[in-house]
Amino acid sequence: MRLPVFIAWRYFRSGKSHHIINLISRISMIAIAVGTAALVVVLSVFNGFESLVASLFNTFDPDIKIELAEGKTFDAGNIDREKIESIPGIISYTEVIEDNVLLRHDDKQYIVTMKGVSRDFLKNNPLDSMLISGNLKMPGRNSAIAGYGVAYYLNINYNELPADVSVYVPNRTANNYSIMSNAFSIDDIKVTGIFSIQQDFDTKYVLVPIGFMRSLMDYSNEITSVEIRLEPGVKGANIEKQIESISGENFNVLNRFEQQKSLYKIMRAEKLAIYLILTFILIIAAFNMIGSQTMVMLDKQKNSAILSSLGATKETIRNVFITQGLIVSLLGAMSGLAFGAMVCLLQMKFGLIRFDTGTTFVVNAYPVVMQWGDFVLVLLTVIGISLFSALFPASKISSKYLQLTTQEK
Repeated sequence: MRLPVFIAWRYFRSGKSHHIINLISRISMIAIAVGTAALVVVLSVFNGFESLVASLFNTFDPDIKIELAEGKTFDAGNIDREKIESIPGIISYTEVIEDNVLLRHDDKQYIVTMKGVSRDFLKNNPLDSMLISGNLKMPGRNSAIAGYGVAYYLNINYNELPADVSVYVPNRTANNYSIMSNAFSIDDIKVTGIFSIQQDFDTKYVLVPIGFMRSLMDYSNEITSVEIRLEPGVKGANIEKQIESISGENFNVLNRFEQQKSLYKIMRAEKLAIYLILTFILIIAAFNMIGSQTMVMLDKQKNSAILSSLGATKETIRNVFITQGLIVSLLGAMSGLAFGAMVCLLQMKFGLIRFDTGTTFVVNAYPVVMQWGDFVLVLLTVIGISLFSALFPASKISSKYLQLTTQEK
């Protein structure tokens, strides 16, 4: 195999004969390099957005959530809290009551999801970093923390807190819904803080003490879910299995991915779509390489005849051109990987490509996260395309081709 590699490398470096053919080969190599770099950069940007969105959702979503498999509410005593809290790595156990309510502030009305939480929720929750006004404490029974979107729709001035808001929820025990006082349970809350995480949360949630929700919903010991947070760096897979064995078959134990399953599926589908589109562009570039390889073979017919007359087999000559094509492709691929990694590193360090100054977003520049798996996937993709591009023209070498070349000699 050393002879084909040696000759292929000589063909690649040769620039004396038919310079235009060598130029086309270099252009093919550059096209592969650009396509490879584009794949690396775009996949890394998607990783960055996925990581950013995950970090935003993780601010509000717990590491593990326990909810009823069928039904809405269950008695808090149905789950052995002491056993779960004794599992190493768990730092908070929060009982939650969550339901839709109507809020009214002055002449504005808005339907939200009110989330009643026990004290453990705010104890180890990173929500404090997303607070834009007021404080994260809920000292009184009717204290509340609202999302920025909720405050906007209710026309609450976040510079003038606390704000008095009325809460309306259908009365589960009412007999005559035609009378307003019977149809709804009504109470008041004071919005003492406003947070901003992400639009889906900001326009949906209001946090209140769980005692207020129990009184509003006329619950005794019922809850809708349990939220569990883990110590930083702890792997949740093992803890999730332990919680499943403790809670039993009547409950679903959901990790972060399962809590936002549709979102993560969409993000991965988008990443796959972009990967396929850019791979298709690489395949188009490979056709250019097939053309350049064919011209190289025609240019080296006389050399092939000489090799054949010296005893080289058809397989050896074919391997020469396959190796030469792979050299062009792999050099292009490695150059593209290196250039793509360099662009990603520069973006991570300096934020060269930024969002428009008029846009309001949680970051100023495009986020980038490089993953070794993406580099391996891109390299394997380019190798596969390159192998096809090298094999296809080389497979056309036949005995007739060598005989004709020999007669011309």
